[in-house]
Amino acid sequence: MDDLALARHLAAEAGRILMDLRAARTHEGNALGCEGDARANAFLMAQIAQHRPDDGVLSEETADTPARLGKSRVWIIDPLDGTREYGEGRADWAVHVGLAIDGKAVLGAVALPGDDLVLDSGGVGVLPAMAAVPRLLVSRSRPAHEAVEVARAIGGELLPMGSAGAKAMAVVRGQAEIYLHSGGQYEWDNCAPVAVAAGAGLHVSRIDGAPLVYNNADTWLPDVLICRPEWADRVLEEVARIGD
Repeated sequence: MDDLALARHLAAEAGRILMDLRAARTHEGNALGCEGDARANAFLMAQIAQHRPDDGVLSEETADTPARLGKSRVWIIDPLDGTREYGEGRADWAVHVGLAIDGKAVLGAVALPGDDLVLDSGGVGVLPAMAAVPRLLVSRSRPAHEAVEVARAIGGELLPMGSAGAKAMAVVRGQAEIYLHSGGQYEWDNCAPVAVAAGAGLHVSRIDGAPLVYNNADTWLPDVLICRPEWADRVLEEVARIGD
């Protein structure tokens, strides 16, 4: 099984584990999220160890070690992105399985189990038509200041949504044009989504236009921009103006 097929398989199967657990109704709310995180992570870690034993791994749910820093190939995974949404019975959560090679998110898969969908970096063909009014995805509870200001500047509409993966995939799916997040994330929050978005032909970068670099000792990533290429220059200009 090649890397992309493996990423897709792992994301899909972890998603199935999470959906089965939620359907069983043995856990609720926060307890459901914690159990789901643990089960999906155990599956993903075991599978990567079996199929790619020489690669490094960085997971939100496994204690990090310096061992991955000396690896060229590192799997960066989020077993359950959007724990709150998952526990609430919503669909806007995801499973991320990404592969970074020499610091670049080269491939990945994002499962949206609530929508019975897996998207991967193999591409989606022609991107859907854009809306006349640009739609910007923001957090349900704390919209990023820059996103609010950019939306105002370009006449955009704010769309609240759950997990980072769900928001990024909404741009891939043509449900929005721009995902601009400046509230801070970790590498597992966006490695796989960035790979999928790039594979679809979208613009991906930091909000100052710098490239996204993975497998760092410090896994904190302050910001990310995933958007239709037609909007990239304008959004980056507006973000720079906000910072002046």
